[in-house]
Amino acid sequence: MRNDDHQPPPNARRKALKCMAWAGGGLVWSLVGGVPRSLLLGDAQAATAAGTFHFAQISDNHFGFNKDANPDVVSSAKECVTRINGLPSSPAFVLHTGDITHLSKPAEFDLAQQVLGGLRAPVFYTPGEHDVLDETPGANYRKAFPQKTMGDGWYSFDAGGAHFIALINVLDFATSGLGALGAAQLEWLVSDVKGLSSSTPIVIFTHIPMWSVYPQWGWGTGDAPQAFATLKRFGSITVLNGHIHQVIQKVEGHVSFHTAMSTAYPQPKPGEGPAPSPLKLPADKLRTALGVRAIDIVAGKGQLVVVNDPLELS
Repeated sequence: MRNDDHQPPPNARRKALKCMAWAGGGLVWSLVGGVPRSLLLGDAQAATAAGTFHFAQISDNHFGFNKDANPDVVSSAKECVTRINGLPSSPAFVLHTGDITHLSKPAEFDLAQQVLGGLRAPVFYTPGEHDVLDETPGANYRKAFPQKTMGDGWYSFDAGGAHFIALINVLDFATSGLGALGAAQLEWLVSDVKGLSSSTPIVIFTHIPMWSVYPQWGWGTGDAPQAFATLKRFGSITVLNGHIHQVIQKVEGHVSFHTAMSTAYPQPKPGEGPAPSPLKLPADKLRTALGVRAIDIVAGKGQLVVVNDPLELS
């Protein structure tokens, strides 16, 4: 839906984008033809702009974690659920980008069902590496959150004029040290997008970043270039992921990458320390590093608006 010759007037566009702010605030990114434009939220009141399709993202709950970095991950997850439910106009759905649990235990998935069951919108899941630690990798995850999928759990659907693709890149993480899609999933991806117009916005959601944020820590997907070779004809690709528990954004041509905050605990910035691990912050700073995300697709304009919402502003 790339159509740069028919953009709304600047004032109308600013008004529409400012309407996407919601309590807690953050940054708004308007992606037009893959190029981001950032706006300050200021004191804009939350309301849904006309002509937009919106959804939310939640990630890395780590139900079962109870260490010093956040001894009560249930409360912070519940607050994020309340944030999503409190949007002035209900999102069409919620994308969950993995690490629902900490150790893939049945009791952790039971707890996740209770808390995430409070979301008033449908939820589309993709697992994190912490969700596939059981003897049959991913069995407890699939039992708790059954979905109609292909292969090892990948799937796609259309909504809001965009094509959404759930990719699984965690099943080989323990042995390879990086995210991996695998030959079967890459082959499926070719067939999945074959019939789509190149003007269709593509939204990928997965757990591990699909760009090399910091490979030394496993923050990247080794065979992501093959996936993007399949998608190179599309004019707008947005990739949403979790895993690194912080917001980092990058644009490469027509592909924009957005990592997400966790609802459980932060992790250090890339390379700051010997390894990724739960980062303990002062009690009054923890809520600034936890949160959720709201995303809008502006109908007919090829725009995606991304709002990162921490539980508390710094």
